[in-house]
Amino acid sequence: MTTGSGTPAVGEGASTAGLAITPKSEAVDPRVWKAAKDFEAMAIGQMLEPMFSTVDTTQGEFGGGVGEQNFKPMLVTEMAKAVEQRGGLGLAAPVYAQMLKMQEKKS
Repeated sequence: MTTGSGTPAVGEGASTAGLAITPKSEAVDPRVWKAAKDFEAMAIGQMLEPMFSTVDTTQGEFGGGVGEQNFKPMLVTEMAKAVEQRGGLGLAAPVYAQMLKMQEKKS
Protein backbone atom coordinates (compact mmCIF):
# COMPACT_ATOMS: atom_id res chain seq x y z
CA MET A 1 0.00 0.00 0.00
CA THR A 2 1.35 3.47 -0.89
CA THR A 3 0.21 7.03 -0.43
CA GLY A 4 -0.34 9.44 -3.31
CA SER A 5 3.31 10.49 -3.11
CA GLY A 6 4.56 6.92 -3.50
CA THR A 7 5.65 6.66 0.12
CA PRO A 8 4.59 3.40 1.76
CA ALA A 9 1.77 3.91 4.24
CA VAL A 10 1.68 2.18 7.59
CA GLY A 11 -1.66 0.61 8.32
CA GLU A 12 -3.41 -2.54 9.43
CA GLY A 13 -1.34 -5.56 8.43
CA ALA A 14 1.42 -3.51 6.82
CA SER A 15 4.96 -4.58 7.55
CA THR A 16 6.98 -1.64 8.86
CA ALA A 17 10.41 -3.19 8.36
CA GLY A 18 12.47 -1.04 6.05
CA LEU A 19 9.75 1.50 5.25
CA ALA A 20 10.79 5.02 4.43
CA ILE A 21 8.18 7.01 6.30
CA THR A 22 8.53 10.76 6.34
CA PRO A 23 6.39 13.45 7.92
CA LYS A 24 5.80 14.88 4.42
CA SER A 25 3.58 11.92 3.56
CA GLU A 26 -0.15 12.60 3.71
CA ALA A 27 -0.66 9.33 5.61
CA VAL A 28 1.69 10.29 8.44
CA ASP A 29 0.50 12.25 11.47
CA PRO A 30 3.49 14.57 12.09
CA ARG A 31 2.95 14.76 15.85
CA VAL A 32 2.84 10.97 16.23
CA TRP A 33 5.79 10.55 13.87
CA LYS A 34 7.84 13.07 15.90
CA ALA A 35 6.98 11.22 19.11
CA ALA A 36 8.10 7.93 17.53
CA LYS A 37 11.37 9.47 16.34
CA ASP A 38 11.96 11.07 19.75
CA PHE A 39 11.36 7.69 21.38
CA GLU A 40 13.92 6.10 19.08
CA ALA A 41 16.47 8.85 19.88
CA MET A 42 15.86 8.30 23.61
CA ALA A 43 16.35 4.53 23.22
CA ILE A 44 19.59 5.09 21.31
CA GLY A 45 20.74 7.48 24.04
CA GLN A 46 20.04 4.85 26.69
CA MET A 47 22.24 2.42 24.75
CA LEU A 48 25.06 4.97 24.27
CA GLU A 49 25.13 6.22 27.87
CA PRO A 50 26.91 3.18 29.39
CA MET A 51 29.57 3.43 26.70
CA PHE A 52 30.38 6.99 27.73
CA SER A 53 30.13 6.38 31.46
CA THR A 54 32.85 3.70 31.34
CA VAL A 55 35.45 5.87 29.60
CA ASP A 56 38.17 7.29 31.85
CA THR A 57 38.44 10.90 30.74
CA THR A 58 40.96 12.02 33.37
CA GLN A 59 43.84 11.06 31.06
CA GLY A 60 42.39 12.84 28.00
CA GLU A 61 43.24 16.23 26.55
CA PHE A 62 40.69 18.04 28.68
CA GLY A 63 41.35 16.04 31.85
CA GLY A 64 37.76 15.35 32.85
CA GLY A 65 36.50 17.58 35.63
CA VAL A 66 33.16 18.98 36.66
CA GLY A 67 32.49 20.71 33.34
CA GLU A 68 32.98 17.54 31.37
CA GLN A 69 30.78 15.59 33.78
CA ASN A 70 28.02 18.17 33.39
CA PHE A 71 28.15 18.27 29.59
CA LYS A 72 28.54 14.52 28.96
CA PRO A 73 24.77 13.77 29.20
CA MET A 74 24.10 16.52 26.65
CA LEU A 75 26.74 15.05 24.34
CA VAL A 76 25.13 11.61 24.58
CA THR A 77 21.67 13.08 23.89
CA GLU A 78 22.86 14.99 20.84
CA MET A 79 24.77 11.98 19.49
CA ALA A 80 21.63 9.86 19.90
CA LYS A 81 19.59 12.46 17.99
CA ALA A 82 22.21 12.51 15.23
CA VAL A 83 22.13 8.71 14.93
CA GLU A 84 18.33 8.77 14.77
CA GLN A 85 18.31 11.51 12.11
CA ARG A 86 20.60 9.39 9.93
CA GLY A 87 18.34 6.35 10.01
CA GLY A 88 18.69 5.16 13.57
CA LEU A 89 17.95 1.56 14.43
CA GLY A 90 14.64 1.33 12.60
CA LEU A 91 12.53 1.65 15.74
CA ALA A 92 10.52 4.73 14.72
CA ALA A 93 8.36 3.01 12.07
CA PRO A 94 7.14 0.12 14.26
CA VAL A 95 6.63 2.45 17.24
CA TYR A 96 4.65 4.79 14.98
CA ALA A 97 2.49 1.92 13.74
CA GLN A 98 1.83 0.73 17.28
CA MET A 99 0.93 4.24 18.43
CA LEU A 100 -1.61 4.51 15.60
CA LYS A 101 -3.12 1.14 16.54
CA MET A 102 -3.44 2.27 20.17
CA GLN A 103 -5.17 5.48 19.04
CA GLU A 104 -7.61 3.52 16.86
CA LYS A 105 -8.56 1.29 19.79
CA LYS A 106 -9.35 4.33 21.93
CA SER A 107 -11.61 5.82 19.24
